[in-house]
Amino acid sequence: MADSNIGAILVLADGRVFRGEAIGAIGNTVGEVCFNTSLTGYQEILTDPSYTDQIITFTYPHIGNVGINETDMESDAISVRGCIVRAPARITSNYRSEQDFNAWLSDNGVVGIAGIDTRALVRHLRDHGAQNGVIASDGMSEADALIIAQAWDGLDGRDLVGQVSCKAQSEWHQGTYDLDRAEFQAPSSEKHVVAFDFGCKRNIFRKLSDRGLKVSIVPASTSAADVLAMKPDGIFLSNGPGDPAAVGYAVETIRELLDADTPVFGICMGHQLLSQALGLSTFKLKFGHRGGNHPVKDETTGKIEITSQNHGFAVSDERVPDHVEITHRSLFDGTVEGLKVKDKPIFSVQYHPEASPGPQDADYLFDRFADLIVQ
Repeated sequence: MADSNIGAILVLADGRVFRGEAIGAIGNTVGEVCFNTSLTGYQEILTDPSYTDQIITFTYPHIGNVGINETDMESDAISVRGCIVRAPARITSNYRSEQDFNAWLSDNGVVGIAGIDTRALVRHLRDHGAQNGVIASDGMSEADALIIAQAWDGLDGRDLVGQVSCKAQSEWHQGTYDLDRAEFQAPSSEKHVVAFDFGCKRNIFRKLSDRGLKVSIVPASTSAADVLAMKPDGIFLSNGPGDPAAVGYAVETIRELLDADTPVFGICMGHQLLSQALGLSTFKLKFGHRGGNHPVKDETTGKIEITSQNHGFAVSDERVPDHVEITHRSLFDGTVEGLKVKDKPIFSVQYHPEASPGPQDADYLFDRFADLIVQ
């Protein structure tokens, strides 16, 4: 629960100020303030590397009620710079819980604020766009917080992929979690997938493993020659944080790999990097797409999927090469949500078919990738 004895402030770069109570660690932090509309999955959201250098506002008011457990971590650590909630849970109620929400934030050095009108904050961000902000619970003045928020570089033009990517190659053998048995499944591996780690969530690797795919995880800077030397049956391009236009080294690598005729599947950052390798460009969205309730239309079938999303940049459709087909679009704003190469086994989506948290409507995309590999 929030410590009602310690006040906290949130100061946005445009001068808007919110006053509340401190949660998590006492201190100050700066980051890009954005919001997520998911009703569940706060632990998975806060440990998603795609949120690196961001301050997350949860639109659902009651956060922390099911506590924290090691099994539901999507990476080794909390990725965000700060956390904003309306009403942190006073009591943890879940047989799987190992730690309460506030203690977890505090132990991991995450500064947060509670007790503010998150509806007003989200409306402000929707009207004015995601922007730099400072959370402070250490007595910092509003004037000093504003100076820091306005001086921070933000996410534009920054390569955060290199910051969060793994440093060495590793193998993944863990499937999805079986709640009845209280253990992770361990499917047999038949085909080999090399997965670029641009800041990947663990549940993506689990979904690949579930389909009998042996997963080798490689750093974002791995060369095309080194990947091909591993003789992959498929190549996976993961999600990740920051500006895709700043990750030119990965774009060049992907461009080289496209000539190998190996099936390629990209998600989120992987979709954006693949798009650039194919000749498209990316741009920053006003306030991003983050939540578990985003409708997407599959242009090839006419079906609607409710999807989980987390991205602040998107692929432009101003100049689409003849050999590329836009396959999915957001029903919120019409932005590109998926594409494929017409004459090769290569496709990608902007959203997260592995959910965690979110609906399972798009789980079939992992089957599609596996089917391309076994053909």
